[in-house]
Amino acid sequence: MEKPQTVKECIRYGASWLERRGVDEAAVVAELLAARLLKCKRMELHRFAESRPQQRILDALGRGLRRVAAGEPVQYVLGEWDFRELTLRVDKRALIPRPETEQLVDLVLKKLQSSLLPKPLVVDLGTGSGCIILSVAKAVEEGIFVGLDISDQALSLARENAKLNALEHKVYFARSDGCGEFDPGSVDILVSNPPYIPSAVVDRLDTRIRDHEPRLALDGGSDGLDLYRNLIFDAVMVVKPGGSVFFEIGDDQGAQVSTLLDEFGFIDVQLYKDYGGKDRFAAAVQSF
Repeated sequence: MEKPQTVKECIRYGASWLERRGVDEAAVVAELLAARLLKCKRMELHRFAESRPQQRILDALGRGLRRVAAGEPVQYVLGEWDFRELTLRVDKRALIPRPETEQLVDLVLKKLQSSLLPKPLVVDLGTGSGCIILSVAKAVEEGIFVGLDISDQALSLARENAKLNALEHKVYFARSDGCGEFDPGSVDILVSNPPYIPSAVVDRLDTRIRDHEPRLALDGGSDGLDLYRNLIFDAVMVVKPGGSVFFEIGDDQGAQVSTLLDEFGFIDVQLYKDYGGKDRFAAAVQSF
């Protein structure tokens, strides 16, 4: 094959190179890398299709292709990722924000809109990149928004994302492995996407996840439910009567998480499905 000359040819060549190395959605990956280097949206690449990229762009594209081919998630190679209305910095300090988690934010916002609370206290436990609490703060004009995490590295990333999206004065981040330090009955919404993969399963995950994303954010203990037990125990103390909890869960954990919520006295326990039709979220209300 002749050396590619135009942006269109470089993308086609890069996609073909990735396909031969077994990379899924190779064309999309090549387009994302090219768009990042050309500082445009992927759907705007047509504007550059026939232009000749500078050598520095070609060199950087080559480095990005090699990193993806070696198993690194494209999101980490790009260094940023869109989540709802936010553009977030992403790297190995926290999990890559997933589309399913956008649905978790939708559930929280729907509850806040229906409850008409004047200044709700919303707590995101295990905040990671900050994608959940920053999205809620972006959408809700008035409130107290707190993101907690046990990882100092994740918190540093979340604070960077708050600043990147001009939310650094609206969202407070702190180190904590729980939320028991809040006053009893003070939290309106507790939301979390905790580690929920059983320890033995983590070692069998796709290498792009297992070898690159932080294990602390993946490993949920022997049955994947350790964090839920701790979260729900804290929630009983700190969530207001009539307040709500929202959790992202493993697609086979709905019954177990529902039972935990019921055993701790929560009411109106509900499961919600993700885009693939699998149980992915659990919600419940603190009893009065």
